[in-house]
Amino acid sequence: MRYDRERIGRVHVITDTVIQERFGHDELARLAIAGGAGAIQFRDKRLAHEDLVTAARKTLAVCRREGTPLIVNDNVAVAAEVGADGVHLGREDASIGEARAILGPAAVIGGSAGSVDDALAVEDEGADYIGFGHIYETGSKGKKGPPVGLDALRQVCEAVAIPVIAIGGITAETAGDVINAGAWGVAVIGAVCGSDDPEIATRAIRAVVDFHRA
Repeated sequence: MRYDRERIGRVHVITDTVIQERFGHDELARLAIAGGAGAIQFRDKRLAHEDLVTAARKTLAVCRREGTPLIVNDNVAVAAEVGADGVHLGREDASIGEARAILGPAAVIGGSAGSVDDALAVEDEGADYIGFGHIYETGSKGKKGPPVGLDALRQVCEAVAIPVIAIGGITAETAGDVINAGAWGVAVIGAVCGSDDPEIATRAIRAVVDFHRA
């Protein structure tokens, strides 16, 4: 059973403590949710497992208070241990089927894609949504290859039936173009986590997404 698409969220904020150190994951989640984030993705490549679990639990507590889904990036074990709402998987992470077996049918599971073929494979494997990108140049995550651009995004959105969340260099200035290309929503890191005020930055992006989805 696929996750209810209305609960996947139009604006995903991916928490990051590398490009900034003022806020922890939980505080970033609080600010982003106050600004209108529809989902929080907890992402940390540096922490040891026990510290990851501690940070994820704090972030989940914030999300639970606000009724916002928490999705753990890459790490199915952490998602299962803390009771997160789901997991987002890269192509080199655990398979979507493995994650579904561990997290259960109610979990929201997203999969990354960088091409139409990738997106179709992610859909066939049973993902609830596709994270597609990188759309624009981005400095917040190390990326191989050039940006895929809006034309490729449009092709993917036309090829699959599940929601597509666009990612990669998206800002309030470009979010409208992404939605107009067919994306269900956007995922952002630097535009929120790297801003002076993550709440205001999220609100600006959410306003653009809502306007172009109307």
